[in-house]
Amino acid sequence: MRRPTIIDVAREAGVSKSTVSLVLQESPAVRSQTREAVRAVMASLGYVYNRNAANLRSSKIGLIGLVINDLRNPFFAEFATSLQMALAARGYATVISNTDEDAGLQAQVVASMIEHGVTAVVISPAFGQEEATFAPLKAAGLPVLQVLRKVDAGAFPFAAPDYRRGGLLAAEHLVERGARRIAFVGGLEGRAVTVERMAGYLSCLAAHGLTPLVLPGRASRAFGREAARRLASDHPDVDAAICFNDLVALGLLSGCAELGRKVGPEFRVVGFDDIEECAQSFPALTSVHCDIAGFGAEVAATVLAWLEDGTLPLPEVHTPVRLIVRASSGGVE
Repeated sequence: MRRPTIIDVAREAGVSKSTVSLVLQESPAVRSQTREAVRAVMASLGYVYNRNAANLRSSKIGLIGLVINDLRNPFFAEFATSLQMALAARGYATVISNTDEDAGLQAQVVASMIEHGVTAVVISPAFGQEEATFAPLKAAGLPVLQVLRKVDAGAFPFAAPDYRRGGLLAAEHLVERGARRIAFVGGLEGRAVTVERMAGYLSCLAAHGLTPLVLPGRASRAFGREAARRLASDHPDVDAAICFNDLVALGLLSGCAELGRKVGPEFRVVGFDDIEECAQSFPALTSVHCDIAGFGAEVAATVLAWLEDGTLPLPEVHTPVRLIVRASSGGVE
């Protein structure tokens, strides 16, 4: 007769394999009710714990893999920091990898994390080579949560701020301030995150009978600065811009300053993410506030509930956003 395994215990108890491992290691991270339920299942199945073998794996318990597409961007850096701190408060260690938008490197670091026995993976993915990254994660059977960007649709749960709502708030604000020719600047065409951030903008303009103007490009300051020149020379009628993210918006502010174009009542600019620098720029940048620190803490809570209690995340979660109005769109409300 086949001896019961840790997977059998996890299945019968309705928790993850990682939760059972934590119970076996007597981790204080597992709630007492869950721990007692798991132990009751072990007894009923006749599961015998091989402590010698487990000692060889002990360094793998409680290690969370965090894969970030661009840690140079303050938005992603703040998310990574808040998530790591929330996990550390519950006794988990986090190994963080920056893929720098390199899909090949992403596949490499994910494979390495699996090899070194991470308990779960949180990934803000780079685009491209999806199979190389996500097939090994599926095969490993680890809890995996996609955040901020959705690349592998359906296979893993996804969480992000409500980008669609953010674009709508930004566009409605500009229309209310009198803007009639509003451009959307930045974001690579066809990417899900670009589509989401543009969706509210497009719906608002359609509702008001306004014609959209989209200038796609990299989510960088350099592109924002270049866009300022393009708007001034090719689209002088544009009186406002919503930027894919704050880096693009800050570059746009810089480009406008270089051209001598006054930002505010004459040309209104709204960013997206509300990184710390928005309040310190000149003029101060209006931006869609995503509460990225709070989002990081919420993601940590989701992962911990999954690991410790077997609570599966919802397939898709969108957290609330709000618009922070500053001088770049014509003054503070």
